[in-house]
Amino acid sequence: MGGGVEIISDEEYEDRAAAASAGSPLSLDRVSELFYEFLEAVARPKRGAGDGRNLAERMRAHLGSAPGDQPVVKAAYAAYDLPNVHLAVERWFEAAEGRSYELIGMRGSSDHGDLTLGDILESADRYNRFVVGAVDYAQLPVSPDDELACVSFGFYLGREGEERFAVLLRGPADEYGRNKVEVEVLAREKEFADRVLAEFDALVREHNIFRGQILSFEGSEFGDGLGPFRFHRRPALTRDDIVLPSGLLERVERQVVGVARRRERLRAAGQHLRRGLLLYGPPGTGKTHTIRYLLSHLPEFTVVVLAGTSIGAIGPACALARMLQPALVILEDCDLIAEARDYGGGEQPLLFQVLNEMDGLGDDADVAFLLTTNRADLLEPALVQRPGRVDLAVEIPLPDAEGRARLLGLYGSRLDLGKDLIDELVARTDGTTASFTKELVRRAVLLSAEREAELTEAQDVRAAVDELLSDRDRLTRRLLGVRDPEEGDAEGLPDVDVDVDEGMDMEVYVDMDGEGSSRP
Repeated sequence: MGGGVEIISDEEYEDRAAAASAGSPLSLDRVSELFYEFLEAVARPKRGAGDGRNLAERMRAHLGSAPGDQPVVKAAYAAYDLPNVHLAVERWFEAAEGRSYELIGMRGSSDHGDLTLGDILESADRYNRFVVGAVDYAQLPVSPDDELACVSFGFYLGREGEERFAVLLRGPADEYGRNKVEVEVLAREKEFADRVLAEFDALVREHNIFRGQILSFEGSEFGDGLGPFRFHRRPALTRDDIVLPSGLLERVERQVVGVARRRERLRAAGQHLRRGLLLYGPPGTGKTHTIRYLLSHLPEFTVVVLAGTSIGAIGPACALARMLQPALVILEDCDLIAEARDYGGGEQPLLFQVLNEMDGLGDDADVAFLLTTNRADLLEPALVQRPGRVDLAVEIPLPDAEGRARLLGLYGSRLDLGKDLIDELVARTDGTTASFTKELVRRAVLLSAEREAELTEAQDVRAAVDELLSDRDRLTRRLLGVRDPEEGDAEGLPDVDVDVDEGMDMEVYVDMDGEGSSRP
C-alpha cells in the first residue's frame, strides 16, 4: 500500500500473533539491534542515487574514480589569514586558461573540524553521514571600509585541462577550538596536489591584503586564540600638528623614518635595519600622537598594533612583520606587562618574551619596534638584561610654557584666543599635559554652546580652566595625566597611569585615521 504500510484484518493479526508466540522469543541483543536499525533509518534515511545530494557519489562522478583511492595533501595557515587564503584560491582558478571549479558545501554535522578530507569522504560513503549542502561563509574585514565574504567551509571541485581534483577550504571556528585555516587538495597524483598548494601559498604572500595596512589583533570571544584583525586608517599629520621640545622629533624621525629611507645604504655598509625605539614619559604628553606622526610618513609600512593583553600575541605579530616587511610593530603601555607572566605558564615575565621575539627577527629584518610606557622604571631592568633590543630611548616630557602656548594655539586655532589670554592660561596651567589642554579648549566651546553664544569668548575659557583646576576635578586632572604636587599619593585617589589621550585602546587609536580631530 501507499507509504509502505501494510493493512491486515483482525483475524490475520491474531493468526500472526499466535504464530509468533509459538516460536522462540527474541533475545535482548536482537531487540537492541533492531531498535538501533530503526533509529539509523529515521536519523539517516537512504537517499536515492538521483537526488544529487550524496557527497561520495558527487565526488566520484567529478574525480572519475573512488575518492578514497587518491592522495590528500594539506597546508595550514594562521586563523587571521582566511581572507588571504580565500582570495588565493579564487585567483589561482582565474590565473590560467583551462581552469574552472564548482563550489559546493556540506551538511550533516555542525562540528567536523577534527575530520580530514579523507575522513569526511569515508563517512559520506560508508555511513551516508554527510550530504551536499550550502557553502559556509564568514564575513571578514579586509580594509578599514570593506568586508569580504570568505568561504569558511566548502569544496572546490576543480578542473585543469584533463586533471580533476578537489580542494577543501576550512576556516577557523573558535567555538570548537579550531584556530587555524586549512587547505586540503585531493588529486590523482601527489605531485599535482603539492604544486597546487605551493602556488596557493605564493599567491597568499604576493597579494597579502595586510601589506601596507595598519592592523590590531582582536581577541577571540571564546577565550584563547586570536580573532580577526581590525583595520585602521593611516593618519595624515604634519610637523605643525606635533608639539615637542626642540630637536626631540628629529631624533625620533631619524631612528624610524631615516633608517627606512636609507635602508639600501645601510645594508651596503653591513649595518642592521631592525631597530627599537622607546618613548617614555608621563601620561598625556603625546607619545602615541608622535607615533601617529611617524605612521603618516611611512605609507609603505605594514603596522601591527599591540596593546594591553594583546601584547601576548607578539609571536604572530613578529611573524607577520617578518613576512610583510618593511613593517612596524607598536607595543603600547609595555609597563602593563613588565611583571606579567607569559600565557604558557612559564616563569619569565611576558616582557622578556617580547624582547626574545624582537631578537629572533634577525638584524637584517626591516622591522622597527616602537614601545611606549608611562613607567620606564619598570622596563629598565628587563631592557638592561637584553641589550640591543631598544636602540634609542626618548623622553616625552610635560610641555613647558612655550609648549603649552603652542598647544593652545593648535587646539584653539578657531577660537581667536589672543596673546594676552594665552599668556594667562599658560601661567595658570603649569605642570599640565597636552591632553589637559585639549580638554580645556573642548570644555570652553561646550560652555559657550550651553549659553547659546555664537562665539567662544574669554569668559568661557576662564570658566573652563577654573573648573578643571577646581578641587572637584582633581580626579579628572589625574585622568588627563596631571599630577598635583601637593597631593602626592593621597589616600582615596587612585594611582592612575592611564594615558587618556594616548591609550592605544582601539576605540581611541582608531581616531588616528583622521576622522574627527586628527590631533591628540
